[in-house]
Amino acid sequence: MFGGVRQWFDPAGVDGVGRPPDYRFSLANERTFLAWIRTGLALIAGGLACAQFLPPLPIEHLREVLAVALLVLGAVVAIRAVDHWARIERAMRTGADLPASRFPAILAIVVALGAILLVIAVLLQAVR
Repeated sequence: MFGGVRQWFDPAGVDGVGRPPDYRFSLANERTFLAWIRTGLALIAGGLACAQFLPPLPIEHLREVLAVALLVLGAVVAIRAVDHWARIERAMRTGADLPASRFPAILAIVVALGAILLVIAVLLQAVR
């Protein structure tokens, strides 16, 4: 596990494996990494917005739960982004198949469930 974490911070650990891929693929991998980082930042911003600007919801502490969930999800996305970048870079350098990832599907399901919770809270607020 810590070998994988070490490669996030040690460029020589990634660069020293296999042979360098076409630079266009490395740049595409970096753009994907940056897109995931933007997603993580958006989730963090959404969590801060929930905590600061959302009025109290009819379900007690729902606002705080949503805020914390978005903040944690943003942190997980950021960590997953760097792990995915390193794994893809290593696979390209060694000529291995690119690793499969279920993370986008899991993230989509979690965000959809959060949106459904918000819809329910808004409808409950409207009924009151």
